[in-house]
This record gives sequence, structure tokens and C-alpha cells, in this order.
Amino acid sequence: MLTSELVLSTDARAIVLHTLHWIAAIVEVLGVGVIVVAVIAASAWSIPQMFLGEWRGAFRSYRANLGRGILLGLEFLIAADIIGMVAIVPTLERLAVLGLIIVIRTFLSFSLQIEIDGRLPWRRERADAADSKDGGL
Repeated sequence: MLTSELVLSTDARAIVLHTLHWIAAIVEVLGVGVIVVAVIAASAWSIPQMFLGEWRGAFRSYRANLGRGILLGLEFLIAADIIGMVAIVPTLERLAVLGLIIVIRTFLSFSLQIEIDGRLPWRRERADAADSKDGGL
């Protein structure tokens, strides 16, 4: 079996692991940044609609845009967790924690997507076909 001990020296492995930790941290910060920017952008987009008296449309737009930003941020955070797991010496306990984090974040992503679209993902094609039959009404 080919392991990192056979390919890389101790110093080289330390540099690679240190770099992976930094990459994971940068991706995590990027994920949080995406969520923060999404909150600001969704708010800035919806406030003018509210001042025009379009409360229902502004609320829907705000929730959808905010949900999309959170979904994108969650994807970055999941990627950072996976990179971090590679950088850390994998143990069954750490792998179980990573799996649990990914399951929770995937569930959040799934429920946010349902909230944004207003339907289950596998019903999207049927709803799109019904919309085109009705002329989008």
C-alpha cells in the first residue's frame, strides 16, 4: 500500500498538512462571507420593494434570495469540512463527526431548497410542464 510516509518526507508532509489547514480555513471564511453578503444583498434588494408597498412580493423575494445565499454558503462550509478532514489524521470518530455535520448541512440545504421553490425537487419537472401548459399562469 502506498502511503504518504513512502512518498513524502516528514517536512514535506507537514507543509502539505499546514497548507490544507489554511485552505480549509479560507474556504470556511469564504462560506461565511457568502452568507453575510447574501443577507446584505437580499435586504438591499427587498427594502425598495417594501417602500413601494409590495410587501408580499418583497417578503417572497427576500426569503428566496436569502435562502439561495445560505445554500451557497453551506456548500462552501461542507467543502471546508471535507478538506479539513483530509488535512487531519482521519480517525473513525472524526469521520463520524464529519458525516454527521454533512448530513445536518445536507438536510438544511434540502429543506431550504424546498422552502425556496415551494415544491419537492423531484416534482420540479411536473410543475414546469404544468406551468408551460397553462402559459405560466
